[in-house]
Amino acid sequence: MDILITIIGITAVALLWVMLYDSNRFVIRKHTVQDRRIQKACRAILVTDLHNKRYGKDNSALLGAIREQQPDFILIAGDVLTAKPGASLEPALQFLRALAGEYPIYYANGNHEHRLKLYPETYGDMAQRYEEALEEMGIFRLVNGHADLPEYGIAVYGSEIDKFFYRRFKVRRMEEDYLPGILGQAPADRFTVLLAHNPDYFPQYAAWGADLTLSGHIHGGVARVPIWGRGVVSPAWRLFPRYDGGIFKEGKAVMLLSRGLGIHTIPVRLFNPAELWVVEFWPEDND
Repeated sequence: MDILITIIGITAVALLWVMLYDSNRFVIRKHTVQDRRIQKACRAILVTDLHNKRYGKDNSALLGAIREQQPDFILIAGDVLTAKPGASLEPALQFLRALAGEYPIYYANGNHEHRLKLYPETYGDMAQRYEEALEEMGIFRLVNGHADLPEYGIAVYGSEIDKFFYRRFKVRRMEEDYLPGILGQAPADRFTVLLAHNPDYFPQYAAWGADLTLSGHIHGGVARVPIWGRGVVSPAWRLFPRYDGGIFKEGKAVMLLSRGLGIHTIPVRLFNPAELWVVEFWPEDND
C-alpha cells in the first residue's frame, strides 16, 4: 500500500511539473507549401490564440522568436485577446504594436474578438476601441474580407463565421452556400490562404477553394495523450476532437491547425506546449 501511495505521489508531482512547464513555453513549428501560382518565395508567421499571454517582459521572448524567423508578413487567426468585461486591451495591443512597427499584419477575428462586437451590453465599447487601435497601427483587418498580395501571387482571406458554429457538444451543419455568401468566390489565379479560427469546418473551407487554411481555437485539446498523441477536449467540450492540432488534408487542400500560444477556458497545458508556426511559400519548381 505504501509503495502504491508513493507511486501515485511521484506521478502526481511529475504531471504537475509537466503541466507548469508546458503552460509556460512555446515551440516553433515549420511548414512549407509550393504552388505554381506563387510568384515569389516568402515567409509568414502564424499567430493565434495568444489570449493575452506574455512570454517574458513585454512578450520579449515571443517577439524575439518571431524576429529570428525574419518573416515577410504576419498572419493572425484570432483570439489575440480574451473577451472579459472591463479587462484591459493593453496586453494584446502592446504585442501588436511591436509587430505592426516591423511587419505587415493580416488579422482575422476569432470568437473572442467577435464576442466583443456581439454583446456591447456586456463588453461596452471594447470592440470599438480595439478595432480603432488596430486601424491606427495599419493592421489589415480581414473580417469576411481579403487582401491581395500580387507580388507573391497569394490572396489572404479572413472568415468570421456566426456564433452558431461555435455552439458546444456537436459540430453544426454548414450549408454549401454559406462561405461563398460571406467571402465571395475564391480566386483561381491566386494561391488562396484562409484564416479561419474554427477548424471544425475544414471540409467546407476546402470545398470553398482554400488552398491553405490556417486555424486555431482548439488549443491542441488542452492535454494530449502521450504516444497516442490525441488532444483530449475542445473548447466546445467534445472529447478527442477530430481536428486537434497539426496538419490535415482534404484532397489537395491543406489545413495547418496551430495549438495556439495562450490558455483560456481550461487554463493549463499538459504534454501540449504552445506553438508558433512558420509558413514558407515557394513557387513550384518546374525544372
